[in-house]
Amino acid sequence: MVLRMKFLVTGCGSIGRRHISNLLAIGNFDIIAHDLNPDGRRKVKELFGLNAYENYEDALAEGPDTVIVATPTNEHIVPALDAAKAGCHLFIEKPVSHNTEGLAEVLSTVKEKGLITLVGCNMRFHPGLKKVKELLDMNAVGKILSADIESGSYMPEWRPGIDYKRVYSARSEMGGGVILDAIHEIDYARWMLGDVAVVSCMADKRSSLAIDVEDTADMLIRFSSGIIARLHLDYVQRPYSRNCKFVGEDGVITWDFNEGQVGLFFAQDRQWTWFKQPPDFELNQMYVDEMKHFVNCLKGIEKSTLDIFGGVEDLKIALAAKQSAKENRFISLIQ
Repeated sequence: MVLRMKFLVTGCGSIGRRHISNLLAIGNFDIIAHDLNPDGRRKVKELFGLNAYENYEDALAEGPDTVIVATPTNEHIVPALDAAKAGCHLFIEKPVSHNTEGLAEVLSTVKEKGLITLVGCNMRFHPGLKKVKELLDMNAVGKILSADIESGSYMPEWRPGIDYKRVYSARSEMGGGVILDAIHEIDYARWMLGDVAVVSCMADKRSSLAIDVEDTADMLIRFSSGIIARLHLDYVQRPYSRNCKFVGEDGVITWDFNEGQVGLFFAQDRQWTWFKQPPDFELNQMYVDEMKHFVNCLKGIEKSTLDIFGGVEDLKIALAAKQSAKENRFISLIQ
């Protein structure tokens, strides 16, 4: 008899509830919830009929196979380590943490116990970026020379009805700031272009937003291959903007989130080819596909696209950017 997978979701905020909803939609799983906040526990009860635990140890005692860590960034390591010690596979929301404290023990435990892990960088499952990755892997525009990546949005408009000043993104003690928060862009740059050698960054709080973290950052990255990329990240831009461009010797590949399309320009014939994303695509589909991928990893069907070791590489780049901005110098990541 095949036993049903049992998931524990710790952190019942918006992303935790999204994962619960998607798990219920894609499979017949046992789901346990945990949240220190009574409001989070109440919402899980109202939406899904789940009784959420207040005590994490009591939730772990239920014997989940897998733990989904959807707590604020600065609260990832302790539940992840406790879960790993209990032999649970791990899904950890991005970024892995806000610093490297405690990471070594988590990594060694994951390795020792042979645990399956995935870090939640859902942009890897966006059809536009998947197409860009496919074209780059095909060498569609020849040798890549440079890249330009942007993500900009206005924080107060993220979640209508919720005071932006209270969310973790706005607070340094909770691991906020646009560099860590927009680690999606760092991740997919590394996914597409490989290991990073050197990071330089200028970042600051430039707006009048009532936050104590950087709201604007410009990073210059040299990859081990020699490719140079610029990443612009901000919390202030209106309208929302998310896009990238990869310049090759034989042409250009572009992606625009708002336009919902990828462009491929061939220099030889000076022609553009456009690839539209599916007309019925909805943003939640990224999260559904991400969770389906994770379940398949647990079943041994697929290999994790971003395990915790890769997530730590992303974190190192983000922390190097913060260090660069603070110390006004280039930071080498070459061992």
